[in-house]
Amino acid sequence: MLRKTLLTAVAAVAIAGSAMAGSKKDIVDTAAGAGTFETLLAAATAAGLVDTLKGDGPLTVFAPTDAAFAALPEGTVETLLLPENKDQLTAILTYHVVAGKVMSTDLVDDMKAATVNGADLTIDLDNGVMINDATVTTADIETSNGVIHVIDKVILPAS
Repeated sequence: MLRKTLLTAVAAVAIAGSAMAGSKKDIVDTAAGAGTFETLLAAATAAGLVDTLKGDGPLTVFAPTDAAFAALPEGTVETLLLPENKDQLTAILTYHVVAGKVMSTDLVDDMKAATVNGADLTIDLDNGVMINDATVTTADIETSNGVIHVIDKVILPAS
């Protein structure tokens, strides 16, 4: 647990440092620079979403860390990365993206946010910031084409 917290803190500092440097990178490059989103980036590549996440935006991404993907049942990530599961992977990843730039100051308790997937997320502010059942561990990482909010779970759309 301490290691996970430390790694998340280091990633947040690395991302914040690059954002403060003045030359903001896009969502993909910011995530790649953090070093804790390897699985998310591999999944975005497999789903063919990298160009979209590098596009003009703005987009808001609720980004699960590698640890969040590792917490899924064994074999889940490997199965989702198979070419025959591209549609399911795309549905899951686009459920983590909202069109527009949504900063933490824009959130209201119990609000719904429409995802690129078409389904809604629920924002709960009662105990920190929750996106469905995932906790936002680092908020408001600005990029050149939107914002990243780091979450501690992979959120899944209703089947």
